[in-house]
Amino acid sequence: MKLALVNGERTEAAKGSKGYCSICGSELVAKCGEVKVNHWAHKGNRNCDPWWENETDWHRSWKDKFPVNWQEVIHSDDSGEKHIADVKTESGWVLEFQHSYLKPEERRSRNAFYRQLVWVVDGLRRPTDLPQFKKVLNESTAVDSNRLIWRVNFPEECRLLKEWHDSNALVFFDFQEAKELNPSMLWFLFPTISTRVAYLSWLSRLNFIERHNSNEFEELVRSNILPIRDKLILREQTLAATSSNIHPNRLRDERYLANRRRKIRF
Repeated sequence: MKLALVNGERTEAAKGSKGYCSICGSELVAKCGEVKVNHWAHKGNRNCDPWWENETDWHRSWKDKFPVNWQEVIHSDDSGEKHIADVKTESGWVLEFQHSYLKPEERRSRNAFYRQLVWVVDGLRRPTDLPQFKKVLNESTAVDSNRLIWRVNFPEECRLLKEWHDSNALVFFDFQEAKELNPSMLWFLFPTISTRVAYLSWLSRLNFIERHNSNEFEELVRSNILPIRDKLILREQTLAATSSNIHPNRLRDERYLANRRRKIRF
C-alpha cells in the first residue's frame, strides 16, 4: 500500500512513521528498505482487502502517472462491500494494474464490482509472455489496411490472451521497454467478441495517460472503441454464417492456410 492516514492526511511510507489503514482503520507498519519499494503493511499477515497484491516498481510507476488524490481510492457498492482501487479517475474510471496471475473467478468479481474498469496488465511477468505474444501477433490477420486492428486466430497459444480474452472489461497489455515491440504503445484487447478468436489494437501510452488525466477517456470509448467492437462482432457473425455454407474442401484449405501462417516467425 502506497498511502496511509498519518494525522488525518494520506501519506507515503517513511522509516519510523506510523499510519492507519483508510479502509479498516487498523495500524499500519512502514516498510522501508533497499530491496522493495517503500510501502505500508498491516501488522502480521492481516490484509483487510483480499484483492490487494504486493506492489512492484511497475505498479508504483503506473500509479505515479496520475494525481495522488486518485490513487488508492476506496470504492464501495450498494451492498457496502469495499475495495481499494489502484486509481480512480475524476470521471469514475477505475484503473487496476495487474502484475500477478489472477484467478478467473476473481477477475470476473472485479469486473462486476467496478462498473467502469480498465485493466493494465504487465506483459513481461513471465519469460514466455513476450515470445508467445509476438508469435500469435505474427500469425494474426490485419483487419484494416492501416494494420491498426489484428484478428488473432489462435489466442489459446498465448497465455496472456488465454487468461484475458474472455473479459468484458477493457484490457491493455504493457510490454514496458521490450525493444521487440514498440515500447511507446499499449496493446489493447477488445472485450469479448468471439470465443474462437481475439482482436487486438494499440494505443499510444502517452495518449492513454493524457486521456485519463484530462477526463477524456470516456469519449475514446464511446466514439471509437465501442463502435469498432460492434463492427467486429458483426464481422464475426458474418464469417460464421458464411462458413456454414462453404464446401468442406474449402474449409480444409482455409484451415491448412491458417496452420501454415503459424509456422512463420516474427
